[in-house]
Amino acid sequence: MTEIGNKIYYIGINDNDIDLFENVYNVPYGISYNSYLIKDEKTTLLDTVDVRKSDEWLKKLDEALEGKELDYLIVSHVEPDHSSNIQAVTEKYPNVTLVGNQMTFKLLSQFFNINENVKKQEVKEGDILDIGEHKLQFFMAPMVHWPEVMCTYEQTEKIIFAADAFGKFGAVDEAKIFQDVEEQWLPEARRYYINIVGKYGTQVQALLKKLSTLDIKMICPLHGPLLNSNLQYYIDKYNTWSTYEPEEKGTLIAVASIHGNTKEAAKKVYDLIKDKENVKYMDLARCDVYEAVAEAFKYDKMVVLASSYNAGVFTPMEEFLNILKTKCYQNRKVGIIENGSWAPSAGMCMRAAFLDMKNITVVSDVVTIKSSMTEENVTQIEQLVDKLLAK
Repeated sequence: MTEIGNKIYYIGINDNDIDLFENVYNVPYGISYNSYLIKDEKTTLLDTVDVRKSDEWLKKLDEALEGKELDYLIVSHVEPDHSSNIQAVTEKYPNVTLVGNQMTFKLLSQFFNINENVKKQEVKEGDILDIGEHKLQFFMAPMVHWPEVMCTYEQTEKIIFAADAFGKFGAVDEAKIFQDVEEQWLPEARRYYINIVGKYGTQVQALLKKLSTLDIKMICPLHGPLLNSNLQYYIDKYNTWSTYEPEEKGTLIAVASIHGNTKEAAKKVYDLIKDKENVKYMDLARCDVYEAVAEAFKYDKMVVLASSYNAGVFTPMEEFLNILKTKCYQNRKVGIIENGSWAPSAGMCMRAAFLDMKNITVVSDVVTIKSSMTEENVTQIEQLVDKLLAK
């Protein structure tokens, strides 16, 4: 265990064997399941870990308690990667009291067969749990990103235990548990936020408003490193993401090409932009689509290029646009380029997808390539890029 504050300990576990988080998101650097223990007059555990790491974590908890009883287990979030060991904890420490809100206990009963005799303490917004030197205050964070989520503010050390807020993909080095290089945190934190929490920007804004009233010295999420310096940087990122505003000026070029001709057009777009502003090229048939979604949210502009396919749009682009819609992509400028040898249909499909998104400006008519790019197409692409980059 690692002491992160007076009598406050990190007892999280890394999972370096997992390939897909939530069975969908690639995690090449693993994931951490963060858990915390406060050894005060009342010993208090904040969250458990995924069933994949039960044995390792239960041993770590037992060693951290050093023979003491466990008095409280605060349940910040019932998603199984954090709650899978709650039943095991109640069986091993039968005097423990589970602390959660009304929705916490409803969802717990749906996931686990916890003995009805286990003590439960229901808390509401602003309630305080006095465990000795430390006072724990609860702030509800519904739909960040489940309805029962709540954050816990430790008043003495001024720590916010933030549930899935401020989380990040990737295992953590417990010897260097505090993150102090923002640029290292950013890419995987962005991918985590946009894809897991991103749909719930309004709810994240509500949580940020609550947190703005607190004096916070440390942010302890349920995934990723702990944050204890330059906190405004991380809060500002969350504010940007949850208001669906771009992080920076730049262009994502997202292409779904079958035989390579559409990719040639994408390379032309890249060459026209690369010396004028930041530009990112992503082949949707080969890249991690969820990384592409995160990059789309990073920049203020995007050019999508796709082949026509089965009287629609090539499937990697269809999947990409569907995910963008579910994550509430908005407030961007977009250019559209299609390819179709006899009955071009991709442009119509892509334009229709953007019509279902909020405040998307399609900057010009769809550029239509028939099989391979012509000189006329080059001129049309140049005009599209000029309109895209125009202030």
